[in-house]
Amino acid sequence: MNHGIDVHTHIVPESFPAYTGGARDVPWPSMSPVSCGHAHVMISGRKYRTVPESCWRTEVRRAEMDAMRIGRQVLSPMPELLSYWLPLQDASLMCRYLNEEIVRMVAAEPGRFLGFGIVPLQDVGAAIRELEFVVSEAKLSGVEVASNVNGLSIGDPRLDPFFAAVSRLGAAVFVHALRPAGKDRLVGPPELEQIVAFPGDIGLAGASLITGGMLERYPDLHIALSHGGGALPAMVPRMENGWRVSPVVAAALPKAPSVYARQLFCDTLTYSPDTLRLAMKTFGEDKVMMGTDYPFIIRDPDPHATVEALGLAAPQMDALREGNARRFLRL
Repeated sequence: MNHGIDVHTHIVPESFPAYTGGARDVPWPSMSPVSCGHAHVMISGRKYRTVPESCWRTEVRRAEMDAMRIGRQVLSPMPELLSYWLPLQDASLMCRYLNEEIVRMVAAEPGRFLGFGIVPLQDVGAAIRELEFVVSEAKLSGVEVASNVNGLSIGDPRLDPFFAAVSRLGAAVFVHALRPAGKDRLVGPPELEQIVAFPGDIGLAGASLITGGMLERYPDLHIALSHGGGALPAMVPRMENGWRVSPVVAAALPKAPSVYARQLFCDTLTYSPDTLRLAMKTFGEDKVMMGTDYPFIIRDPDPHATVEALGLAAPQMDALREGNARRFLRL
């Protein structure tokens, strides 16, 4: 029996439109087909990643969902397509193209798919306009944003008008790590960017939402942190102690950091029952949702087993599998 909502899945379109902008050396993506239904995502003439056809073919995706016993997926673009580094006009075109691709995929299987759009967050006004299209016209559930926007933490007050619009529209926000801080400190193969640095950047993003006052100003926001909240569950106790002993920190935060943390959601993608239990303790049992990072190789191949490994009662497992996601998505 298929059941549950996977809030952390990604798509890549089968093709991208040709670049028609006027700038030079723009890292505009393209696709280069290879064998067995796979394709290379090419950026600036170099292979960024090889992806399977399940990234764009809904029938293949549906069959793999059945094998994983997943009822519904929330589709969001591969994070490297968020396009914050493109010139604004180019980024706006890319965001609209990908948003319409997600709308098409959801329309093909409305009983199986929901969607998150993307917005050109390097320009807050343009991002708000695209957010209104995503929610009001395209009828998607919300947006995927990165942990930082060209180095600007998402909790920075400069993004306040965007989150005010998110609050007004009742959109869900899924925060994914991207181009993390500390890459220059990694020792080993390039893949460690996603394996080691992503959790830290999600922790910084979540902390910025607390310390920057975003969650105080907009307590009704539905924001989910990917990768089990990254490092934030380990950071919150230290933040809590700092709030108790530092008058400067206490003056900046009307409530304890742990209180704000429980306004956030996260996914189950932790790869460890103990780590997942810590996320549940930090954010609350009602704020953790099933998430896999499908269809990439780092994904959780059996999210139901991940939930079952916690040894919870049936109502709690049902909440992790679906109930919490339904509230997050305002279904």
